[in-house]
Amino acid sequence: MATIVKTPSGTWKAVIRKTGWPTASKTFRTKRDAEDWARRTEDEMVRGVYIQRAPGERMTVAAALKRYLQEVTPTKRESTRISEHKKAQPLLKHLGKYSLAALSADVVAEYRDMRLAGDPDENGKLVPRSNNTVRLELALLSHLFTVAIKEWGIGLPFNPVAQIRRPAPGAGRNRRLTPAENKRLLAAVDAYSNPMFSWIVRIALETGMRLSEIGGLRLHQVDLEKRVVRLDITKNSSPRTVPLTKVATAAFKAAMENPIRPPETDLVFFGEPGRDGVRRPYLFDKAWADAKKAAGLTDFRFHDLRHEAVSRFVEAGLSDQEVAAISGHKSMQMLKRYTHLRAEDLVGKLDNLSK
Repeated sequence: MATIVKTPSGTWKAVIRKTGWPTASKTFRTKRDAEDWARRTEDEMVRGVYIQRAPGERMTVAAALKRYLQEVTPTKRESTRISEHKKAQPLLKHLGKYSLAALSADVVAEYRDMRLAGDPDENGKLVPRSNNTVRLELALLSHLFTVAIKEWGIGLPFNPVAQIRRPAPGAGRNRRLTPAENKRLLAAVDAYSNPMFSWIVRIALETGMRLSEIGGLRLHQVDLEKRVVRLDITKNSSPRTVPLTKVATAAFKAAMENPIRPPETDLVFFGEPGRDGVRRPYLFDKAWADAKKAAGLTDFRFHDLRHEAVSRFVEAGLSDQEVAAISGHKSMQMLKRYTHLRAEDLVGKLDNLSK
């Protein structure tokens, strides 16, 4: 049976002590509210569905996100750690003051719609966010609730993010290089003073490897005799072995035989020493921007080289399974988003059907 007492401040406190359950208590403005809460809580205990909501009512989204970034995020890869800190900022700004218990599905849905419609920047101008950006922010918020419920023991009846519609993923970029653009781009990168830039671009075009995968390569991962590169750390955490074309093999051979290679690093593509004297992967942001300008490329990103390579694999007649083994895509749906075939390249195949 619950105990209802009046506090010195004039409020009413309900205390429930029931065998097999932790002591539950809560303070209310009126005695009626305290009695109603005690009745509902005792009923939940009898039915075995009682959840201690006090921790969820006390912990704000801001406090939970801070704990998540301190305890969970550091266990992930560096690129993921950086992106999660970035994704947390709009969540802190718009939802940080809510308690975990008060963050309902309709509030999360309102946040989703607001971000998609446009979030005011520092000048008050609305800046719409892409579907994928909002999806990733909601994914972070959803995992926060999952961890809070399963690992932190926060009593919450459900994950509010799981109750709403997520924005549909984008169709994926379909930017391909024309033969003329391809020729101009390779000429531009070949003209750059540091040959590592040219080797990296050619390897990306020939293998479909991500920039992070190429940049972090160590000498022992490249087997020129077998013409393969073994990737231990990838975006989806699944190691894979990438076969090399003759062009990619030649680029790697030149890189590994680089006459200016310093003895203190085993990076295939190395940069200048930092303040701590440690060499990190070669960075070429300015060189890439200059090369694109020289080649006359518009709306083209380095990651589009991966799209180009994967599309060429399919056009060359490789099966979906073979392409996925090279590119590392785990699902055919994601592979399809990265594959964009030129209609003119399929004309010949269609002609063969009528023979």
